[in-house]
Amino acid sequence: MARVRRLLGLALLISALLRPAAAGPAEDLSRGLAITDPLALRELDRRDHRDDGSTHPGFGLRQMLDPSSSGPLHNDRLFALPAMTALRAELDDEFLNYQQARPGQTLRLFDRDRLYADATRFVLAGIVNRLDRGFVAADGCGEIRLIYRPIDDAAGAPQRLPMTLNIVLRATAAGIACREVARRWLAAGEWPDTGADLARRLIAADGPLALLGPADIDRIEINLQIATMPAAAGGAFRADYLMKVFRFDPASQRYQAAPMENQIDRDKLLADRDLGSRFKRWLLQPENFAAFDRGTLFVPEAYLAHSAIAATPAAFTHSELRLAFGLAGQGTPDPLFSDDDVVAALQRAADRGVALQNIRSPAGFARRLNDITCSGCHQTLGIGGFHFPGVDGSAESASRAAAPGSPHFVGDQPRRRDIVAAIRDGRAPDYSRGFTDRPQLRGATALNGTDDDGWGAACGLAGPDGTIDPSFGNWRCAAGLTCQPVRGAAAFPIGMCFVGHR
Repeated sequence: MARVRRLLGLALLISALLRPAAAGPAEDLSRGLAITDPLALRELDRRDHRDDGSTHPGFGLRQMLDPSSSGPLHNDRLFALPAMTALRAELDDEFLNYQQARPGQTLRLFDRDRLYADATRFVLAGIVNRLDRGFVAADGCGEIRLIYRPIDDAAGAPQRLPMTLNIVLRATAAGIACREVARRWLAAGEWPDTGADLARRLIAADGPLALLGPADIDRIEINLQIATMPAAAGGAFRADYLMKVFRFDPASQRYQAAPMENQIDRDKLLADRDLGSRFKRWLLQPENFAAFDRGTLFVPEAYLAHSAIAATPAAFTHSELRLAFGLAGQGTPDPLFSDDDVVAALQRAADRGVALQNIRSPAGFARRLNDITCSGCHQTLGIGGFHFPGVDGSAESASRAAAPGSPHFVGDQPRRRDIVAAIRDGRAPDYSRGFTDRPQLRGATALNGTDDDGWGAACGLAGPDGTIDPSFGNWRCAAGLTCQPVRGAAAFPIGMCFVGHR
């Protein structure tokens, strides 16, 4: 058992460091979909230090959250801004609640003194095109995400803290259509420019970022490593991540905690069985079940939580995910969704001629139920708990990060590109997606060279009778690897790709 846990941790590390390389197929996939050039990001982050005739202020955190001020916005000033005081208070409350819920545990808490210090600042670590989220946007155009990482300069050499702050922008601005936004992004992916030259083109009058600014902010998302726990005897190291979403409240002029998209409030649904029953009826309605299968479901706020804790290393086996979410699956005490409920829903879909893409069994249903949540998505193979940790351009001689995005970020790029191209061309986009663990087969050829099915990947594990659960039948391992149980339980429908034989 301990040996398998060590293998899991090693697979996580090797996959994070090696699986997409900086140059080559992984980088090519994100061209026109994400900005990861560290020198370009540094230029966009520090526009107030430049004088090249451009009128665009850039996308530093000061320009986005305190545009009327001048000078660097260090975190002591940031969290003292009137708009940010409620956000800071919410974070402090979350830390208190987290500690109180774990009395007697050995916790190494995130250092909030460093986060709020005058020597710490947020730097722009990536910009990600999410036009693939047009199905949830009011204008049908999706989002642009600005990813920031906190840097502590107190020790001399800048140190990145394990946290991201995302500013989510509405993708369209006044005077530009969604189709034109898509065209500009894909065109930018063909530019040969790098560094400051790329930054200037991105914010030029005809660039994809030209018209975006503070007025386009939709929300702020926080993801931080709230605590780590050293490995106990025979156990595994663990890190917990706090995730929250904040929206601007015009009445208070502050960013206030908001329901998290599709973060189903498990505890509330299990405590209030009437509410849980309503959610069950709603989700199993054929039209909602079909959207659930396609990954385009939008869960009503009545069923959502305002915060989430995700544990890393990821719980790869179906059993662990079932226990983490606790609403469905064999062995779950008094489940909200029984296997019979799922089988009946699958039969109703078949009777109506609905072709499901992902959910073909109760195990697939349980996996998708976890997969659509913020915490479930983060409990897959991210890099240190993040799917887009971003690049580090803080040093004067900025060098390209080995992996700005997780293997799943890389694996999702063909799907995102198809959607952006469809929007550009005036075609109806196919917003469907596979499970977070494994990309859809429609992009498989584009992923050649990224080792998406390599060591550490989730895979469909054959049971004692040699069969693989139909929801995971296409989750196979690369040549030379076999699908093996993570914790020695051969009955689990999901394993991991390792060297050797079972």
